[in-house]
Amino acid sequence: MKAVAVAHVKYEEGDGFGHLMAWASLFPLLILAGFVSLIIFRRELQTITFFMGIIISGICSEHIKSEVKQARPLTCEVLEMCDSHGWPSNHSQFMTFFSIYITYMALFKWSFSDSFTRGFTIACPWPFAIATMYSRIYLGYHTTSQVVAGFCAGLIMGSLWFLTVNMLIAPLFPSIENTRLARALYIRDSSHIPNVMLFEYNNSIAARKQASQAAESKSSKD
Repeated sequence: MKAVAVAHVKYEEGDGFGHLMAWASLFPLLILAGFVSLIIFRRELQTITFFMGIIISGICSEHIKSEVKQARPLTCEVLEMCDSHGWPSNHSQFMTFFSIYITYMALFKWSFSDSFTRGFTIACPWPFAIATMYSRIYLGYHTTSQVVAGFCAGLIMGSLWFLTVNMLIAPLFPSIENTRLARALYIRDSSHIPNVMLFEYNNSIAARKQASQAAESKSSKD
């Protein structure tokens, strides 16, 4: 057996498709890295609460596993994973939670210039979710029922968290934004801006023009 060194995901040596599936199993890790980067550089409350939901979902998944205590498939011996439980699949739950949350955001919160872009955004995460779920079965880390359980758990938790954030937490964003900590860390809420990229672009251009005019004015006075 060989393993993808980043997270020690094993696949049968010489199996090219297995190698591809091993990398597909790492999608959650890549998404987590993306979240950390977004939070550091964007500091958006919607992104922070999205990330919090994924963390809570993962904790719930581990709790369910410890209660159900369903063993992984027999291949766990070769994969050296028999010391952990398999129901539900964490990877499946993670990817489904992420994908359904993106779907709801695209349907109900984000603004798009055309229906194609909206449809593409909705569809985009699902192939990665399906690839990750299939990889867990193909590589022998989970049974089909464990992956299906993870899918259902992610669907339910993602839906509930989206409702919780947008019905209970989002109305508090302006108050959170005005706290001393949020002001110190530049934590903000841009959900009221229809097109954030266009807004930031226009403001950047305007600021540059203003700076240029100020410099010209100062130069003429000197």
